[in-house]
Amino acid sequence: MNEEKKEVFFDLLTKKALYGLDADEQRELEGIDPGTAETELRSLELTAAAIDVAALPEIEPLPQHLRARILASSYDHVGLHTLHSAPRPVIETSSGSGGSFRSWFGWLGWIAATAACVALAANILFTRYPASGGPQAAVTPVPAATPNQATPAEQRQQFIATTPTLVRANWAPGNMRELKQVTGDVVWSDEKQTGYLRFRGLPINDPTTTCYQLWIFDEVQDKATPIDGGIFEVALDGEVIIPIDAKLRAVRPEMFAVTLERHGGVVVSKREKIAALAKVETQGV
Repeated sequence: MNEEKKEVFFDLLTKKALYGLDADEQRELEGIDPGTAETELRSLELTAAAIDVAALPEIEPLPQHLRARILASSYDHVGLHTLHSAPRPVIETSSGSGGSFRSWFGWLGWIAATAACVALAANILFTRYPASGGPQAAVTPVPAATPNQATPAEQRQQFIATTPTLVRANWAPGNMRELKQVTGDVVWSDEKQTGYLRFRGLPINDPTTTCYQLWIFDEVQDKATPIDGGIFEVALDGEVIIPIDAKLRAVRPEMFAVTLERHGGVVVSKREKIAALAKVETQGV
């Protein structure tokens, strides 16, 4: 497997673990290396689970007697006593790119598996022994808004009106020479972890081959791997309004970027086609 195919292979694996693949992407993945795809996918899924667990909000401290009860019960649910006696995984140090890369994911899978098991135990135990000591009230799901309830522009205006502090930024052209008329803005809420993109002059894309993808550059996030803000398409000329779908929590965004990517989006962009950039000008106003 050459370097280009290897990059596509692990890009598809990572996307499958995080978001899932469509039929065309699944066939592409199986056509590259069906022998190792499932093994590597297990490690990536466990890693994604561990990252998701790490992002869970902090809970209030438990009473001491309940904490002791949970600790005692955890041995029955996940066999925590076996973790200390389990053999340590052997990490290969082969100079070959394939062997060392797979060893890295295998080692990462061990760590992620442990985190996922602990999360599973906590979920089971908190369900069985609620912190309040009594029956828990059922949570009534909030029905999703239907497309006919409000236009994207109305939803954006409602968001602005009901959000006391907003992060704002204005779009400017990126590195695509043919896109010099892109204008619009971004409104974002650190508290709500959502917001809206508004564009004028962003060209219609072919959804069968390409998509637009938003990236959020946060002051606490490595600039090489900005936060994925979701993919979207442009089907009509004129003003376009898109809700932001951040995959990770953004603590303090500094800049937003939109790239043109292949169908389905990517996990890490090469930034070869940046359609627009928006540097944050106003924080929390």
